[in-house]
Amino acid sequence: MPPFDSARFTLWLPQILCAVFLAILFLQSGLDKVVDWKGNLGWLTGHFAKSPLKGLVTPMLAVITLMELAAGALSAAGAVALVASGNPFLAYLGAVLSALSLLALFFGQRMAKEYAGAAVLVPYFVVALAGVYLLRLS
Repeated sequence: MPPFDSARFTLWLPQILCAVFLAILFLQSGLDKVVDWKGNLGWLTGHFAKSPLKGLVTPMLAVITLMELAAGALSAAGAVALVASGNPFLAYLGAVLSALSLLALFFGQRMAKEYAGAAVLVPYFVVALAGVYLLRLS
């Protein structure tokens, strides 16, 4: 962690905040899918019943679960690395994978014609993009 009164701290603080935010978001979401696989699969099967993706729900759920868990784990490890050594690389990878995960979720919501659900993802995507930008500055 850089000294509080340094110019480096001004960049480090939003970097760490983005990394921790994305770690919480995706670890919780991914772990929820693992813990309640059947419930999520049932809900998503109904959600995509009238979409072109209706036959792909199980593999889509598996892929998005792995993407979310990886995004969350990389973001969490990146936050630890930022505190321990100031190295933003893992957090950067976590932010990139977070953005890709959100694009996959956004695509699914749009294909299911769940436009309100797609719109809810936009602020999360903005945070992920901010993380990608801020973490690449180092």
